[in-house]
This record gives sequence, structure tokens and C-alpha cells, in this order.
Amino acid sequence: MRRLVAPLVGIAWLVACGAPADVPAGDRPQRIISLVPATTEMLFAIGAGPDVVGVGSFDRHPPEIESIPRVGALVDPDVERIFALRPDLVVVYGSQDDLISRLSRAGIPRYDYEHAGLADITDTIRSLGARVGRAGEAGRLASDIEREIEDIRSAVEDRPRPRTALIFGRDAGSLRGLFASGGVGFLHDMLVAAGGDDAFADVRRQSVQISVETLLARAPEVIMEVHPDEGWTPEVIARDLALWQTVPGLPAVRDGRVHILADYRLLVPGPRVADAIRLMAATLHPDAFRTPAAEPAATTAR
Repeated sequence: MRRLVAPLVGIAWLVACGAPADVPAGDRPQRIISLVPATTEMLFAIGAGPDVVGVGSFDRHPPEIESIPRVGALVDPDVERIFALRPDLVVVYGSQDDLISRLSRAGIPRYDYEHAGLADITDTIRSLGARVGRAGEAGRLASDIEREIEDIRSAVEDRPRPRTALIFGRDAGSLRGLFASGGVGFLHDMLVAAGGDDAFADVRRQSVQISVETLLARAPEVIMEVHPDEGWTPEVIARDLALWQTVPGLPAVRDGRVHILADYRLLVPGPRVADAIRLMAATLHPDAFRTPAAEPAATTAR
């Protein structure tokens, strides 16, 4: 089974389409369900965690969610359980047509999301914060994230930008079934902010399925794989890095610049996105980021 297909189904590459102004205190939702990992993190980060009564199958952060009922995700929402939790707001993916229709018929308020890029993450935080009556907290969090990202951009702006293939999925134990970031979407935007040039920037899609032959033609100077934490032990990372040694014609392999980053922050466009960009930047430009917190959680192929 391809790694990351399930996690990425559960990840919200999203922007909110909600109210721009804070709701009155009396109208603030008190029983919120979030099926989106990114928005679940946002709700807790702006102080609305105590109001969350249901979360999605792929949610992993913060630790407090472990005691909260799971209600499915993008392709498998548990509608009966959602209704049983008596929500007064359900955060859904904009593509969940059946769930949206059933919530509408039941008169349950919802908050819809669509795919978006890096800049939309803080827009989402502000919009979601306003919808749940926490506009002030959300605004401060969003501004802090934007400042952190600008600090990273400034730290790498005068450095060479290596041509980088950002890979987020492939068949287990092989170099087949590769999926890379295309030239749009939050992964692409994160890579650019971190000081890399996307090897597939000309492909105007969020993801593109590629082969080793495609990589050889693109000749990336860096290959950066991003994966969730689960299952990526040092032994697994070392084994998978060794796979790349079978393609010595790749500049990234020849120069020892293949990296596997096993960190869930890299895959969730939520309030920890600045940390994720810093991790990417530290991998691409280690001389610019020497703090222990910025050290990549990865091994480099040599």
C-alpha cells in the first residue's frame, strides 16, 4: 500500500469560507466537530479545544484529542455518530457533498473548506477563529505565524536555491509510485519559503505522479521526502535511503543530498506550519539554522 495515501486523504490543504467577524458570545458554538486535522489543531491553538466533541480519523495533534470520539474523515464520515454528539458546528471538507446535504437537512451549522496554499493557512485561522467567537486569539496566532515565516524567508533570501524534488508518497520499500509536489499548494509554497526551487514548479497541480526516469530528466540537486512520524524508525529511514543509491545518476544522490523527514508537522497545513518550514529550511540551508529545534528529524543518504 502506498505510504501517505490515507494520511493525505485526511489532511486539509484548505482555506475557510466563513464569517469574517467574531460571532456574539451568546452564539459561540459549544459543541464543535472537526473532521480536518489542520482545523482541529487550529481550534486547540486558539483556545477552543474544550468545545471540541468530535475529531477526524487522521487527527494526531494535540495529545488532548486522544480522549475525544473519532467520527471518520473525508471519505468515510460516521454520520450517525456525528448526529449523536449533538454538534452545533461541524467543520467539513467542501467536497463532502453527501455529509453537507445531510447536515443541511438536519439544520446543523457547518463550516466548509476548500484546497489552498500557504498564505491561506493564516486566513483560515482568522476566519475559523471568528466563526467560533475567538477572533482575537486567532488574529494573534496568525500574525505570529506570518512573522515567523517572514523571518525564515529573510534568513535564506540571499542563499543559492537548490532545485528540489519534494516527495510525499511512494510504494513501500521501493522507488515506484512516487508522488511529488507540483507547482501549487501548501507543500510547494512551504518549499519556496524554505529557500528551495521546486523541481516541478511548472506542473500546475498540487501533486504529480512521477517515475525515477522523470527525476533523472529533472535532475534535482536535493530530494526531500516528507512523511508522518508513525513507522519511520531510524532503521526504516536508513533502509529507504539506501534505495536511492541505486540511482547514482541523480545529482541529489551523487552529492549526498537525499533527505527523509519524518515529522507530521510537514503534512498538516495548520498552526505549526512555521515550524515545518523551518525544518525544511534547516535541511536545505543547515548553515543558516543552527539551533537544536531546527535540526532535521531525518537521515541523509551518502
